[in-house]
Amino acid sequence: MTPDAGLLTIDVLDQDTGMAEVEDDQGRSFEVPAAWLPQAAEGQAYRITLRPDGPRFELLQGGARELRERSKQTLLDFHDDPAEDGRD
Repeated sequence: MTPDAGLLTIDVLDQDTGMAEVEDDQGRSFEVPAAWLPQAAEGQAYRITLRPDGPRFELLQGGARELRERSKQTLLDFHDDPAEDGRD
């Protein structure tokens, strides 16, 4: 277990079910109870710290922007056509 597991951002907050659809800094999507996330709101970002008693979610100002920038860079680095990056 690593002390710092990464970043999460809330994509969709479902008030009816109390669940938040989140995306992590590796592009994975999943749901967590919104009650786990302080000041839960769509677009809010959190730093996850894993502890012996469970995960800790800390509100991270500017974290959503950081995740968007990482996603943009991933898209810029991605080549759909192997010929474009020198591979055949």
